[in-house]
Amino acid sequence: MRVVLIVLDSVGIGALPDAGLYGDEGSDTLGNIARAVGTLHLPNMAALGLGNLAHAPRAIPGVPPLPPAGACGRLAVKSPGKDTTTGHWELCGIILERPFPTYPEGFPPRVIQPFERRAGRRVLGNRAASGTEIIKELGEEHLRTGRPIVYTSADSVFQIACHEDVVPLETLHDWCLIARSILQGEDAVSRVIARPFIGSPGAFVRTANRKDFSLAPPVPTLLDYCTDSKIAVTAIGKIEDIFAGRGIQKSIHTSNNKSGVEAILREMACIEHTPAKGLIFANLVDFDMLYGHRNDAGGFARALEEFDRALSKIKSAMDERDILVITADHGCDPTTPSTDHSREYVPMMMYGKAIKPGVILKDRESLADLGATVAEILGVSYGGQGVSFFSEVVGST
Repeated sequence: MRVVLIVLDSVGIGALPDAGLYGDEGSDTLGNIARAVGTLHLPNMAALGLGNLAHAPRAIPGVPPLPPAGACGRLAVKSPGKDTTTGHWELCGIILERPFPTYPEGFPPRVIQPFERRAGRRVLGNRAASGTEIIKELGEEHLRTGRPIVYTSADSVFQIACHEDVVPLETLHDWCLIARSILQGEDAVSRVIARPFIGSPGAFVRTANRKDFSLAPPVPTLLDYCTDSKIAVTAIGKIEDIFAGRGIQKSIHTSNNKSGVEAILREMACIEHTPAKGLIFANLVDFDMLYGHRNDAGGFARALEEFDRALSKIKSAMDERDILVITADHGCDPTTPSTDHSREYVPMMMYGKAIKPGVILKDRESLADLGATVAEILGVSYGGQGVSFFSEVVGST
C-alpha cells in the first residue's frame, strides 16, 4: 500500500468555532474565493466530495455537493495557532499545548543583540512586515551598508532578507544558523527563513533560493514512525524543512505548484524502485505564498483550477495499491483585510481502490486524526496523537 498525501497549503474551508479569538471570524478561504470570482470550476475535486464540505449554510459556487468517489470530511485544527508548522506537525500526530511565539512588535534585545554580535553587523528593520514591502523600503540601505534586513510576520518566523550580490548565500545561511541557535526556549520560533533577493532599487525581486531552518519536532511524528517501520518516506516541496529533515529518506525541493505536481507524478511512476509500502508527502505552496498572503482571490482561484486539472493526471497515475489523500494545513482567506493565515477547518478527500465510496465523515476534532488513519493504512506501529477513522473509510487493503 502506498499513500500519496498532498497538502494544498492554506486552502481552508470555513472558520473554526474559535476563529474570533484570532481575528478570523467569517473566514472561509474556498467559499469566499468562489463568491469573489463568481464560480470555481473544480470538477475533479467535486467528484471527490469537496462540495459536501462547504461551510454551512453557504455553498461553494461552482462546486456542487456530489456523492464522493471515496471518502471526504473536514478536519479541525486542535493546536493553538494557525501557521504552517503547527498544521503539518498536527497532521503528523503532534497537538501543541502552546502556540509558537510571535513578535508583532519586533524581536526583543535578548534576541537581536546576541545575533548582531555574532553576525558582526547591526540589523535593519526588526519589525513585522510584508517581505516584498520591507525589501522595497530598506533594500537600498541594505545595498549601501550590507546590514541584514530582519523581519517577522503574524507567524512564528525570524526572516533575514539579503541581496545575493551583497551577502553570499553561504553567509546568509550562517546567519540563519546563528539565529536558530539563539531562538530556543521561550523564543523558540517555528522557523528561521533565509529570504535572498536580487535586482536594483525599485525593482527588487525575491529569488527561489529561500531556505527554512525549522525547529525540530519535540516528539516522533508519523514520518519517524514510518521510518522505524521500514516504510519509505518521500518529501516533496517544503516538507523536509518543516520537519527539520527527520523521518525522511528522500527529499525533492520544488519552486512552485507545477514543479510539485511534476515531482509527485515522477515519484508515483517509480514503481520498480519503490518498496511495497510508502508515503509520498507533498506540499503545494503557491496558494499560500503567491495568492493568499497577497489577497489575490483571482490568482488563488486560477491556482485551484490548475491543480484540479492536474488532479486528473495524478488519479490516472495511481495503481491498485495507491491511496490519494488531499488536505490542507490552515486557511489564508484572500478576501479579508488581513494578509495573514486564517483559523479554519481544512478539507480532507481520500480516494483509491481500498477506500469506500460515498463516505462523508462528521467533522473531525483534529488534523492528527488523519495522521493516525494514514499510519493504520500503512500498518505502522504508531504512537502519535489522533483518533484513526480507518474503519469508516477503508473497505479492503
